[in-house]
Amino acid sequence: MGAVVYMLLCADGSYYVGSTSDDGLDRRVAEHNAGAHPEAYTWSRRPVTVVWSEQFDRITDAIAAERRLKGWSRVKKEALARGDWSGLVRAAKRRGGRERMP
Repeated sequence: MGAVVYMLLCADGSYYVGSTSDDGLDRRVAEHNAGAHPEAYTWSRRPVTVVWSEQFDRITDAIAAERRLKGWSRVKKEALARGDWSGLVRAAKRRGGRERMP
């Protein structure tokens, strides 16, 4: 069973990263916009718009990607949403320009 990882742009300008089943992206976005879950992050930040999504064959890969993206900076998320790979690489570099230790 596969899954989709998605990133939403919320009405307040923030980003939300989530995941759902292979065929559930449209349904899940509709739930976010309908306010189906009052305790959810997006409830007070509607409407939301999908700015990026990727399908994964294995749910474990999708969950790993979701967790990784949730830890990204706003700049990295914006670069991903734009499909700006060089901007994503620049945003991923450490401040101070030093290489990470292996």
